[in-house]
Amino acid sequence: MSPLAASIEGIGVLGPGLPDWTVTARVLTGAAPWEVLATAERQVSPIRFHNSVHNAPAGYWGIATGATAPANSLCAHDASFGAGLLEALCQVAVEHTRVLLIAYDASYPEPMRSVRPIPDAFGVALLLAPGANGPSLARLELSFRDAPADRMADAALESLRASIPAARCLPLLAQLARGVPGRVLIDYLDGTRIALEVSACP
Repeated sequence: MSPLAASIEGIGVLGPGLPDWTVTARVLTGAAPWEVLATAERQVSPIRFHNSVHNAPAGYWGIATGATAPANSLCAHDASFGAGLLEALCQVAVEHTRVLLIAYDASYPEPMRSVRPIPDAFGVALLLAPGANGPSLARLELSFRDAPADRMADAALESLRASIPAARCLPLLAQLARGVPGRVLIDYLDGTRIALEVSACP
């Protein structure tokens, strides 16, 4: 069986102190400091409860842009980014088409907020393609390992990675920002990690 693989044609990031991919790449390579200020946790209005449904953004996107392409929505607790990436790579392999993976987290309304606090909003987007037909940033190949997930060397960025499920992508983004081949392990289900071989596109 062929490995699950795809080319990355685009990256988007939005998080605390990380307004876009250009700034994020500089922070993750150490070329710029991460000077995010501690702020009071924002309260979520009860009238926004309907927006806490995890497929609401896909619906809003389809309505706002008139997009009619199918959209999947899934959640897997702390493994959500890994599960989404696995699903997206499967779609790329089976349908031989581009897939936009978007992973995000925002603070939940009560009573979920008390059970699972999310300290800040964070989102990442990867445009994945079956081949290197266009300009590509890197190539990913996925397998599974039982080794520990990679952590961020910077303590503040590690806290961000550990506290927001979508931010579990940070080790992968750091590898992509460095622009060199390597292996990244990210969280998946208990006892299993997703290993991503990052290489330059041919």
